[in-house]
Amino acid sequence: MKLHYYSERDSLYVEFNEKPGDQTREISQRLNIDFDDQGCVVGIDTDHAFKILDLFRLETEALPIQSLAAG
Repeated sequence: MKLHYYSERDSLYVEFNEKPGDQTREISQRLNIDFDDQGCVVGIDTDHAFKILDLFRLETEALPIQSLAAG
């Protein structure tokens, strides 16, 4: 899983896997979900992320993380 922040659009994209998106569904004005060709979620895009999310803090609980990378 990867988190991508695009400052020029103030958009946070949570990528669950590297499969290409086949379809995007707008859930609300600020939330879009990408699905692959089999209907599985591949990512979630949040518009105006800085305004509605706390992007200064990232916290995990009980995740079986084997590798952590920050860029």
